[in-house]
Amino acid sequence: MNFEVFVLGTSGMMPLPNRYLTSAMVRRDGELFLFDCGEGTQVSLKMLNLKWKKIHSIFISHMHADHVTGLPGILMLSSQVDRNEPLTIYGPARLKEYIDANRRILDMYINYEIVVKVAESGVILETDDFTISAFPLHHTKPCVGYVMQEKDRPGEFHPEQAQQLGVPMGPMWGKLQKGLSITLGDGTIIESHQVIGPKREGRKFSYVTDSVYLPSIAEHVKKSDLLLCEGMFTADMAETAYEKKHMTADQAARIAKEAEVAQLGLLHYSPRYSDRELKYLLKDAKKVFGPTILTKDRMCFDIPLKD
Repeated sequence: MNFEVFVLGTSGMMPLPNRYLTSAMVRRDGELFLFDCGEGTQVSLKMLNLKWKKIHSIFISHMHADHVTGLPGILMLSSQVDRNEPLTIYGPARLKEYIDANRRILDMYINYEIVVKVAESGVILETDDFTISAFPLHHTKPCVGYVMQEKDRPGEFHPEQAQQLGVPMGPMWGKLQKGLSITLGDGTIIESHQVIGPKREGRKFSYVTDSVYLPSIAEHVKKSDLLLCEGMFTADMAETAYEKKHMTADQAARIAKEAEVAQLGLLHYSPRYSDRELKYLLKDAKKVFGPTILTKDRMCFDIPLKD
C-alpha cells in the first residue's frame, strides 16, 4: 500500500519562478489528501499527473493568501472531472466564509457537494485505516498543524506455525488472521497470537507551517516518518522570524530532533533567499538535525511500510 508525499509548492509570501506557494499532497492507496492550497498548486498537480478527481479531503492551515489562493481554482476544476463524491475541506473558522464568497462572486459552477469543517484540535478525520489530527500553532492568525497517522496493522501471519499446530488451511486461517481464536476437532483452542507476529506500526506524516517555535509541536509530530516544517529564515534572522511569527530553519530542526522524526523536509522559504541562497537554510538545520532535506517543488517522498 503506497504512502507518498508530494511537495507541490515551497515558497512563502509570494510565488517565484521556481517556487509556487506552499502546499503538499499525500497519496495513500490511490486517494489524495491536499494540505494547503497556495497559488500554483494546480500547475504542480498537472506536472505530476495527480488526478483532481482523487482528492479525498483538503486541509487548510490558516487564512493567509499564500495558503488558500489556489483553492478557488481547485474547486472549479473539480466540476470538470465528473466528481460524484462530496469534497470535505478542513480549516479555520473563516474558511467557509471565504469559500462561500468565492462561489458567489465568481458564480462558480459546482456540481458536487462541498462540506467545510472547522479544524482546531484533536482527531478531525478517522477511517478504518488512519486518522488525521489538527493541533494549534502560534501565528498572526489562527493556525493549525496536521498529522496523518496510520493505525497499526495486524502482525504477520505465519502459516508454518499454523500447520505445526494442526490448523488446516482454509477458513480457520482466516479467522486467526482476524485476531479470533479457533477450536480444532480434538477440542484444542488455538489463539491468534500463536500464529501471528506483533502488530506492525503505521506510518506517520506531519505538516507544520506558519508558527513560532513551540515545544508542544514536537509532542504532536513525535516519531513522524516525515515532518514537513517551515524553515522560513536563517538563524541570524531569528528576531525577524519571531516578529512575523515564523520559524528559522534551525528551529524546525530542533523540533525534528526533539520529536525523534525519521526525516525533516524544510519548506515555506522566504522570497528574500534566492535558489542559490537556500543552502544556508539547510546548513543551519543540519547543524541541529542531520536527516534534513531542503525540499523543492514537486519533490516526492515515498514512505515504505514498516516491518
